[in-house]
Amino acid sequence: MRYTIKKVEDNRDVYFTIYWSHLTLADKYSIIKSVPSMSGIFELYYMDEKGKLNLFHVQKAWYGGLRHSIRMRTDPELEDNPEKRELLERYKCYYRFSILESYKDLTDILYFFAATYFPDRVTVDHSGRFDRIFVEEISADKIVTI
Repeated sequence: MRYTIKKVEDNRDVYFTIYWSHLTLADKYSIIKSVPSMSGIFELYYMDEKGKLNLFHVQKAWYGGLRHSIRMRTDPELEDNPEKRELLERYKCYYRFSILESYKDLTDILYFFAATYFPDRVTVDHSGRFDRIFVEEISADKIVTI
């Protein structure tokens, strides 16, 4: 599979390489047709008035898989967070994803992103298996957020 995550362990350090899917305009029909219903991680962006992409959501998808989770988080009628619903109603939304079947690895990657994006308010825990977590992003769209 093209959009997967590779992992290398070195004692208590771990190195993840995320191969992201192409950034895609969120449309419920294309999500149903093109996003796998496997576990993984995804990011959501909105494009503001100046044409700038803004990251507004990162999530691991486990139960229901990527297809279900992306579909739920990109439809303003299904989104339960008022701020995110407003963004979805106002702007075009884009998503990208990568597949990974290990819940603990997804947890570590999501922790890394949370600690990187929001270091003063990390609300997720890591698996506790590693002392240090490193992530490299490979994106055909040249979008690297870390």
